[in-house]
Amino acid sequence: MKQKFNIITSTCVPLPLENVDTDQIIPARFLKATTREESFFGDNLFRDWRYNTDGTVNENFVLNDPTYGGCILVAGKNFGSGSSREHAAWAIAGYGFRVVISSFFADIHKNNELNNFVLPVVVSESFLAELFDSIRKDPKTEVEVDLPNQTVTNNATGNSEHFDINGYKKHCLINGLDDIDFLMQNQQKTEEWEKKNQ
Repeated sequence: MKQKFNIITSTCVPLPLENVDTDQIIPARFLKATTREESFFGDNLFRDWRYNTDGTVNENFVLNDPTYGGCILVAGKNFGSGSSREHAAWAIAGYGFRVVISSFFADIHKNNELNNFVLPVVVSESFLAELFDSIRKDPKTEVEVDLPNQTVTNNATGNSEHFDINGYKKHCLINGLDDIDFLMQNQQKTEEWEKKNQ
């Protein structure tokens, strides 16, 4: 979903697991879908962890725990590894997460998140550990993600870190533009350049 980014302040869903791959984010059997409906992929985010083999809800999984909520997912190191399926980013966005915080993302998955209006925020391992600790102590802990200034702040401690983002993707997120929107917005400039350089 195209949504403009500015400053997002939210409680968080903690997923302190390392090496979460795209098959765990969205199992391969859901890749056969002929639709890109957000609700379909969002409903099946972490499907095999959210539900038991008999189809009942796994009450021990964090997404099924009403203690936690919000539009920020705090994940362990090496999030989104494995196959390059864009469906994993669709599922994260479809569930309603707008930000994923981790100390490391697989490159392709990181770009897929950006292309689907989910902001991947890379922080140090010490800052990530502090976030998990704050959320464990108080599930109502809020985190502020300031895209214009490229900072993430743990409001429980007041500690902040700067994060990097490609300048083009930052512009697109702040303005709610996908790649096609950006090209259309700059069509006149492109045509003028072509005339001058024929």
